[in-house]
Amino acid sequence: MITFAEIHIKLMHHDQRLPSSTPEAQGIPSSAILAFLDAVAREGVGLHSMMLVRHGHVVAAGWWAPYAPELPHMLFSLSKSFTSTAIGLAVSEGLLTVDDPVLRFFPEDAPPVVSEHLAAMRVRHLLSMSTGHAVDATSATTTAPDGNWVKAFLAQPVVYEPGTHFVYNSAATYMLSAIIQRLTGETVLAYLGPRLLAPLGIEGATWQSCPRGINVGGWGLSIRTADIACFGQLYLQQGVWQGRQLLPAAWVTEATAQHISNGADPHSDWAQGYGYQFWRCRHHAYRGDGAFGQFCLVMPEQDAVLAMTAGEQDMQRMLNLVWTHLLPAMQPAPLADEPRAVTALHTRLDGLALSPVVGEATSPRAAEIAARRYAFRANQQQLSVIMLTFGDAGGAVTLADRFGEHRIAFGLGEWRIGATAFDFGALIPVAASGAWTTPDTFTLQLVFYTTPFTPRISLHFDGDRLMYQFVANAAFGRRTRPRLAGRVTR
Repeated sequence: MITFAEIHIKLMHHDQRLPSSTPEAQGIPSSAILAFLDAVAREGVGLHSMMLVRHGHVVAAGWWAPYAPELPHMLFSLSKSFTSTAIGLAVSEGLLTVDDPVLRFFPEDAPPVVSEHLAAMRVRHLLSMSTGHAVDATSATTTAPDGNWVKAFLAQPVVYEPGTHFVYNSAATYMLSAIIQRLTGETVLAYLGPRLLAPLGIEGATWQSCPRGINVGGWGLSIRTADIACFGQLYLQQGVWQGRQLLPAAWVTEATAQHISNGADPHSDWAQGYGYQFWRCRHHAYRGDGAFGQFCLVMPEQDAVLAMTAGEQDMQRMLNLVWTHLLPAMQPAPLADEPRAVTALHTRLDGLALSPVVGEATSPRAAEIAARRYAFRANQQQLSVIMLTFGDAGGAVTLADRFGEHRIAFGLGEWRIGATAFDFGALIPVAASGAWTTPDTFTLQLVFYTTPFTPRISLHFDGDRLMYQFVANAAFGRRTRPRLAGRVTR
């Protein structure tokens, strides 16, 4: 049986910025965390990592391999909460106020005719997603032909009086990032570096930028799970980190309070009000979140923080599992030790992994199709060629798309680690496994393990024809792409 000392060492290996503890010592039964993990597995939730902090102590942390504690994860809109924090820091430094007009910062990019509503738009309206736009301005902003996203944003119609109408609007967050850069001459990432990231021990953060070199603000930040947990703990502690006031407590209170209503559904965590780039939640909690399950969930009444990364289409069911299994299990006082449950929990956390493709290592088809090149007619996916090769313990798939030709090595019944630009255009890490799931179908699983994306590719062979099917685990549009038919070229 694992001793408490060994458990402490295991937790410390995850991260040393927050002290570790058994769940029971912080008032949570290990069995409740196991029940949460059981529900995640049972319901097929695409969780990639989780770190639960109670009373300032890490009580559970796990990564579904090939996801790992030292790796960053793409945050999508959880980035917004960091941009909001930059504004709070700039306010505390006297660089601006939340009541400053947005046009004050970009007079040269104002439209020829400034509407009354645009003139009335303030920084606080960018923060609270109440700019007055009738629709999200992000698409119109980011497709500006000249790359001037600020000018494109200011050109969009402001239909409502600012402060009266909620529209989730990532372009508004971009404008906050642009304001920081206009005031400081630094990107949001550089500005946050000495003020927030370095004090919290956040290293290696990256942030996507627009064509003019401004961090996009509303998305594009990549950091580690433990970094998310430390950020949430900073907010839970009213801006204090290791005895130092990094962020004014008044800003924490203001940023996480409701500033505008965003619905009335008592069962939805997307209808509990919106703050300054933070969502209000049920159970008097609040959060930063990003598409496909990137969460920094702060529960003040329970003195707890939960950081999660995922590739999950239904984010509400992730929160439902938290409210069902974790939140009600948090007790006000330490609990009696549960050595068997503690051991079971840490065995489970240590063994978390995404399953490689289940199937056969070979097929009568394998020798026939190996090294054949299958070509596709012009298609919207811009896939032109596929070829499979096999070895003793794995193989490789070669795919040609609009970004070039890519070779991805895969394991048979196991993961093979590499990197590819397939489907992304930029070289990123990938783990791949494959198997014959029928005698005529080879299935390939890809895990882009610094992102939420774990697509599955099905290759069905019929004579000299190949049917290709790409199914995403999570996507903004259709998860299943149209099936493509290819033929042997040699």
